[in-house]
Amino acid sequence: MAHRYKVREIAQQAGLSEATVDRVLNNRPGVRENTRAEVRQAIADLDKQRAQLRLNGRRYLIDVVMQTPTRFSDAFREAVEAELPTFAPAMLRARFHLWETGTAAATVDRLARLRGSHGVILKAQDEPVVAAAVDALESGGTPVVTYTTDIASSARTGYVGIDNHGAGTTAAYLIRQWLGQPVRPGTPVLITVSRNVFRGEGEREVGFRAALRGSGLEVIDVSESDGIDATNERLVLEALRRHPGIEAVYSVGGGNAATVAAFEKLGRVCRVFVAHDLDVDNRRLLHEGKISAVLHNDLRADARLALRKILQARGAMPAEPAKSVPVQIVTPYNIPG
Repeated sequence: MAHRYKVREIAQQAGLSEATVDRVLNNRPGVRENTRAEVRQAIADLDKQRAQLRLNGRRYLIDVVMQTPTRFSDAFREAVEAELPTFAPAMLRARFHLWETGTAAATVDRLARLRGSHGVILKAQDEPVVAAAVDALESGGTPVVTYTTDIASSARTGYVGIDNHGAGTTAAYLIRQWLGQPVRPGTPVLITVSRNVFRGEGEREVGFRAALRGSGLEVIDVSESDGIDATNERLVLEALRRHPGIEAVYSVGGGNAATVAAFEKLGRVCRVFVAHDLDVDNRRLLHEGKISAVLHNDLRADARLALRKILQARGAMPAEPAKSVPVQIVTPYNIPG
């Protein structure tokens, strides 16, 4: 059993004899399973206590760097700020660098200008120049955790977010079920993507298209809106005029109020609408029955995990096994408070 403590320490923590602990650590026979469990728990408790001592009085400055629509960055900022005090006795504070649209070069410039950072939570384009900027931060001792959309070719410390391919597959399943069978071959389904350079959105789209293969549904895509309402509404209007049979939407990149407005302007009915993230707009649209379901994950849990990964990379907290983030299917009838 892996540990870093003296037998005496573990025995004191577990309330067992040193001989018993020694038998457990060396995997000798004649020890009950609940006794082994007590030793494992004692080691885990000692790990936590050591982490508390490392954190005591330490100050950490975390930078949150995100290109994303304001409605999402506002929600994530609130989640991060709610989680910062939970890392006491360490004192964490955050700086936020948030914008809605821009180039990879602008992201690189923002990352290069960070000073005094103890770690970065990053939502950015999956571009070689961004990966190089992440590598530079990591080589300089600043851990970077990518959020919702990965930059897998970089040396980033870790990724936090849902299984994007699985989310796209889930969206396809819901749409197929709600549209019913059979469907007329070539029936169009709209997918809206904010920008193709975000890896997470691309993975969702790939999963969605793969799960619809052979269903008779034809995917019509709208992209490069950055999730901004005015741009998204114009692009969706153009798509609806070209394809009068569209009655279902999978929104990967946001701008959902604008998509709903486009259907309403043309007097069209959207039978199924699957979106992402339980932001202010999507809560309202769910309550109003204008979207069918939201694929959501707990932003506070995301923020907590991202902050923890940064502290682990700095040696301030013990490493823990990575756990996948489950996707919640939220309908108008189970909206969390």
